[in-house]
Amino acid sequence: MRLAGLLYFIFGGLACLSSFLVEADDPYRYYTWTVTYGTRSPLGVPQQVILINGQFPGPQLDVVTNDNIILNLNNKLDEPFLLTWNGIKQRKNSWQDGVLGTNCPIPPNTNYTYKFQTKDQIGSFTYFPSTLMHRAAGGFGGLNVYQRPLIPVPYLTPDGDFTLLIGDWYKTDHKTLKQSLDSGKPLPFPNAILINGHAQPSSFSGDQGKTYMFRISNVGLSTSFNFRIQGHNMKLVEVEGSHPIENLYSSLDVHVGQSLAVLVTLDQPPKDYYIVASTRFTKRVLNATAVLHYTNSRTPASGPFPAPPPHQARWSLLQARSIRWNLTANAARPNPQGSYHYGTIPLKRTIVLANSAGLINGKQRFAVNSVSYIAPDTPLKLADYFNITGVFNFNTIQALPTDGPASIGTSVLPANLHDFDEIVFQNNEKTIQSWHLDGYDFWVVGLGKGQWTPANRKQYNLIDAVTRHTTQVYPNSWTAILISLDNQGMWNIRSAMWARQYLGQQLYLRVWNAKHDLTNEYDIPPNALLCGKAKGLHT
Repeated sequence: MRLAGLLYFIFGGLACLSSFLVEADDPYRYYTWTVTYGTRSPLGVPQQVILINGQFPGPQLDVVTNDNIILNLNNKLDEPFLLTWNGIKQRKNSWQDGVLGTNCPIPPNTNYTYKFQTKDQIGSFTYFPSTLMHRAAGGFGGLNVYQRPLIPVPYLTPDGDFTLLIGDWYKTDHKTLKQSLDSGKPLPFPNAILINGHAQPSSFSGDQGKTYMFRISNVGLSTSFNFRIQGHNMKLVEVEGSHPIENLYSSLDVHVGQSLAVLVTLDQPPKDYYIVASTRFTKRVLNATAVLHYTNSRTPASGPFPAPPPHQARWSLLQARSIRWNLTANAARPNPQGSYHYGTIPLKRTIVLANSAGLINGKQRFAVNSVSYIAPDTPLKLADYFNITGVFNFNTIQALPTDGPASIGTSVLPANLHDFDEIVFQNNEKTIQSWHLDGYDFWVVGLGKGQWTPANRKQYNLIDAVTRHTTQVYPNSWTAILISLDNQGMWNIRSAMWARQYLGQQLYLRVWNAKHDLTNEYDIPPNALLCGKAKGLHT
């Protein structure tokens, strides 16, 4: 009995210590944010913007892998509001995704507390408003997830870290843009490109001989851009939480919704150098500039801007293909190569999603497989949880493109938890597209011209394709991804080009296992907002 008691004491103590260490390793970070309107003049003309805690862009979230985020959001706008956490996987927790398919919007003069974990992720991400056209007014910010001390990343710690939120901008306020889209008019050409909310050049300072990280995100509504720094090469070290082979680039294309990080060594003569972002695939090219300032510089930036790359999509496509996964990186990743390799897993299903632009009831809409999405009053996730009928069904959209004119509907594709699927984004339009999937990383295994066929699988990169959450699809082209459906929930697949998303180019993927199990998905949070047909029910 004494031995048994001693063993119980020892192992019981170890269990308590283990529990303490787990909590210590996964700390909680608490934030209170208030969303308001404010007046700013990013283009020299006063206009209404969305502020978070008085800031435009919003506060930067700097957290660590596996941190638990408790963020109380107070909505002081005159419209319902939500934030989505672009690229954060929300493991088993689509309840916190912050889109209308999973969450009721936060009514004016009320609040909601987001509770989520940056589980097993390291990298550069963003957040932004997912409701209406609020994204056109601001409310976005950087969300950087740093590694724990015991998790190595495949590069030395830089001497400094800069976040650059770059995107197209309009002088027209978000409500007017929404009314214009609602009336059937297209989104106009943007007025400018902003860097961190400014059209006037910002300055980023560093010491000669030292190396700095630049985290670059496209937070715009519709336009790809090319990023370059005068006289400096950029070493690409991270793409939306994935560590690629560390190639050097003189410029990089960044498409709507995408993020990446580069290392830049200040190895040139001490002076100031231009940082340039310029629009891609547009007839008229807009430029935004900033300055890389050497702290021992006495010479302002001068000379012509660094030249942009060729305008052709082929140049951009070849660059995209050059971005490959670093198979030796020991850091957070979707599927460790030591367990199994994505290229050897049998496919369960192929989904082909074709975007289209057409008129429905005489007005411009955008569609996926001939269905233009409309959001119901009851979030899909709540309807699914409470078994509410009449909100959506699985027959609205097909997993392959269909002929005929587009129609309006609430599109949800069913999928089984732990399936391994192929999704092909087919773009038959003359404009570039950008697609995002919430809740996941996916392998971008192929990009090609024309119409996709199964024969194109011979071109796939099944060895070291990079993983990301947003991928571009070039004009009259296709992009193929492979995805391990290991995250149960209701997940948004959408155009990252916000006017197209707003006018219907989106759908939801319901990843499901019929057995209720907390190892697959968390229960509905007790503070979940209930609206539509779910109003008055109990969590």
